[in-house]
Amino acid sequence: MNSKEKKFSRKSSPSRSARMVETIYGCKWSLTVYQLLAEGINRPGEMVRSVEGLSTKVLNSCLKRNIDFGILNRLAFDESPPRVEYQITEFGNKFIRILDDLEKLQSEISEQVAN
Repeated sequence: MNSKEKKFSRKSSPSRSARMVETIYGCKWSLTVYQLLAEGINRPGEMVRSVEGLSTKVLNSCLKRNIDFGILNRLAFDESPPRVEYQITEFGNKFIRILDDLEKLQSEISEQVAN
């Protein structure tokens, strides 16, 4: 056996999950939406009324992005007037836990820098 034979191959970053984290953090409203859903506010109109500066257009874009990633699920009810609610998926709960861990890590980094 050649002693200079490589034992490891180059490890690359997980591109899809890294893009998801970057996109979610890039959207200044996604974390707020998760907070609203955790508080039981799951209807778009109520979300817009609950957060100053959040418009319906921006919220819809944010919700669509989260649905596309599989973080949120849209529930449409066959009622008059129409009713739509959003919920966090099982995958979304896992993803949000990762975001929470990143926030804790940032707090630790900030404390180290301050000392």
